Amino acid sequence: MEKRKICIVVANRANYSSIKSVMQAVDEHPELKLQLIVGSSALLERFGSVVNLIKSDGFLPDAVFHMIIEGETPSTMAKSAGIGLLELSTLFQNLQPDIVVAVGDRFEIMAIAITAAYMNIPLAHTMGGEVSGTIDESIRHAVTKLAHIHFPATQKSADIIIRMGEQPSSVHAVGCPRIDLVADCLGNGRLDKNIFNEYKGVGETFALNEPFLLVSQHPVTTEYGQGRKQIRETLYALEELKMHTIMLWPNVDAGSEDIVKEIRTFREHRKSEYLHLFKNLSIEVYIRLMAACKCIVGNSSSAIREGAFVGTPAVNIGTRQTGRERGKNVIDTDHDRNDILRAIRKQINNGKYESEQIYGNGNAGRKIADILSTCEVNIQKRLAY
Repeated sequence: MEKRKICIVVANRANYSSIKSVMQAVDEHPELKLQLIVGSSALLERFGSVVNLIKSDGFLPDAVFHMIIEGETPSTMAKSAGIGLLELSTLFQNLQPDIVVAVGDRFEIMAIAITAAYMNIPLAHTMGGEVSGTIDESIRHAVTKLAHIHFPATQKSADIIIRMGEQPSSVHAVGCPRIDLVADCLGNGRLDKNIFNEYKGVGETFALNEPFLLVSQHPVTTEYGQGRKQIRETLYALEELKMHTIMLWPNVDAGSEDIVKEIRTFREHRKSEYLHLFKNLSIEVYIRLMAACKCIVGNSSSAIREGAFVGTPAVNIGTRQTGRERGKNVIDTDHDRNDILRAIRKQINNGKYESEQIYGNGNAGRKIADILSTCEVNIQKRLAY
């Protein structure tokens, strides 16, 4: 009996952290064969060349694809998705997967989902049903309606998917695969490498046993044009604190170039010796930094997902995560430097929170692989009434 071919598409750094444990579980499963496609910003050096991290973890891509048009505007984001459709249709035709796995809610995912749907390839979707606002939520729900197998991270998300008319038998609340990595990293000791030597970046270095902040702030696509002002407020709050800070470059969404320009302008005109910038970090390093930092700041879902499990104090800025299930570790603020500053100080004074397993307990990857090995899929979707 031939193994069932499971094609996983990794298109950006968030994709990889969200699906790595599933890739491992599929690769090790006796009844499954992993097919891996890597593309989009995961191939680009200015976003950290995620493909190199993937290869260093022992995964060799079966195919790669380019789809990003420079500019990071709403128009280029839409055009990039169109190129993704053209590229992925050829790759799916060549690989002939039995099931395609789409991860999350980024714009690249629409290209994956539409291509699989039109080619009559069963589609599995992770992290569906979540509420967060912005275009990400619209994409997430649209992919849900194209998908045949659903792997939501929480029971609340599973209930939302069922209320959207999906067959209950196709919905499996397995937890978030990202929590698998967190559980594994926290069980394997502290960070024992010099990240400044290995990942370079720009800015002053410091000893990681000193207090520091971790910052990750991305553009909000439905607030395009405001990103520069928004990150400026965050930067001025950080300047007031002058605590050692590790900041990651934003993702490839529309508006990211504005954020990058403001960060560069700020560094040129202000004394920001406390700030060190990285394009990308391995998942394991990022998680251990989250566990070690005094507070995580910005609008990344990692502060809410992984942060709740780790117990890291988090300051969530703006609307990007509006409505997402969260734990006690999160304080929400708007884009105001004084509000951000007060929230960070409050979280530093509070210290670590108790771990909350809102998004799973660390075994989602194995659950997903087991379900993919046995599930029966009818590509003709029908509403559940």
